[in-house]
Amino acid sequence: MSEEKSVSKKLKDELFYNRKNGLLKCDEDIIKSAFRYCEEYKNFLNSAKTEREAVKTAIKKAEEKGFVPFERGKEYKAGDKVYFNNRSKTVAFAVIGKQPIENGVNITAAHIDSPRLDLKPNPLYEEIDLGLFKTHYYGGIKKYQWTAVPLAIHGVFAKKDGSVTEVCIGEDDNDPKFVVNDLLPHLAKEQYKRTLAEGIKAEELNVLIGSMPFKDDEGSELVKLNILKILNEKYGVTEEDFLSAELEIVPAFKSSDLGFDRSLIGSYGQDDRVCAYPALTAVLDVENPEKTAIAILTDKEEIGSEGNTGLNSNFVLHTIGDLAKMQDGDVTVTIRNSRCLSADVNAGMDPTFQDVMEKRNASLLNYGVVVTKYTGSRGKSDTSDASAEYTAQIRAMLDKEGIIWQAGELGKVDAGGGGTVAKYLANLGMDVIDLGVPVLSMHSPFETTAKFDVYMCYRTMYIFMK
Repeated sequence: MSEEKSVSKKLKDELFYNRKNGLLKCDEDIIKSAFRYCEEYKNFLNSAKTEREAVKTAIKKAEEKGFVPFERGKEYKAGDKVYFNNRSKTVAFAVIGKQPIENGVNITAAHIDSPRLDLKPNPLYEEIDLGLFKTHYYGGIKKYQWTAVPLAIHGVFAKKDGSVTEVCIGEDDNDPKFVVNDLLPHLAKEQYKRTLAEGIKAEELNVLIGSMPFKDDEGSELVKLNILKILNEKYGVTEEDFLSAELEIVPAFKSSDLGFDRSLIGSYGQDDRVCAYPALTAVLDVENPEKTAIAILTDKEEIGSEGNTGLNSNFVLHTIGDLAKMQDGDVTVTIRNSRCLSADVNAGMDPTFQDVMEKRNASLLNYGVVVTKYTGSRGKSDTSDASAEYTAQIRAMLDKEGIIWQAGELGKVDAGGGGTVAKYLANLGMDVIDLGVPVLSMHSPFETTAKFDVYMCYRTMYIFMK
């Protein structure tokens, strides 16, 4: 009997798909490397709370590694490093490969926008001697999560004279913070009758910004006047300048370690900067790749990738076209021979909310990077479904390099769903598969990831582009 069990166990080891916690599979050196890597990742999260800030931070890091702006008409050789800055909200970094670009390029694409509150074009108003901003939420949020938490204001004022002034208030310890107030429970009898989705309505997401009236005069809207006076003195703006501003309300707290063992990270904006940072650092670390390596950090994914800074634009086509033209190559041939990792997060299974997940196909924290063959909703609607052959290639690469990985779907089939940028890249004609980090509390002001998974994502990006 014991011999039969031994044979059975051997067969199971050979034939079963057995997932295991990556922290139990790796030696201590790998775990320490993951913890070290995530220290800089946390710093990136703190300095890149908006897509503009992410692009600015990424370019600074890239230039320190020798990347320069791409110049049309200039010839580049293998190993040269260039970048393409699209309106300071989307950026692509490329390391020229040894092989002709027509042989295809290896692309990682992640988005750097996150759900937030945007200011309306005419946001500033006063009501019962309090100054407030009207907001329009961006992306998929649970509106009630944005009340009674400290908030910061990031963005730019773009003036009619062509000047652009950066704004960042609420991040330094001495900065004032802002808040969306909620109704006290003692008077919330009617509010409690609302559905959870309507607990806080969109037009109730009003940001409190001041209460002090302008004292040197009499009249109405003196609190508003005093706030405008402060903004004029600091930024040289008038109320009309809000019409051409891009000002975003984000959580004011910093990224931090979570748990007694410090194995987790809590932060705003990890969807999808938890994949954008590994893509960025991987391309910065690549030297003399076989094929040209490109990392794309893109805007607008949370609202459908539309506009001239989203991946539903021709930015990728133009970027690859510029590189192909440099070698007198054909962009269509290049794209057909190219491969891509659509680097986006997946929903990690939360112990408290397991009922929306199908356990056999859910992703788990600390089980490594997640390969997601398709996203979408219900009957695979609105997705790119990677081919079996390309999926097998990625499996082989991960196993060969000893990278801990798992397969995962975004919840039960009819429970909901979501999408990524994969379909826009697939529409160009290249092979694409989704790959990223599992996240808890996705789209909330404070999301959770595991350091081990973040590091496995970086290793995957590096090997793929190398």
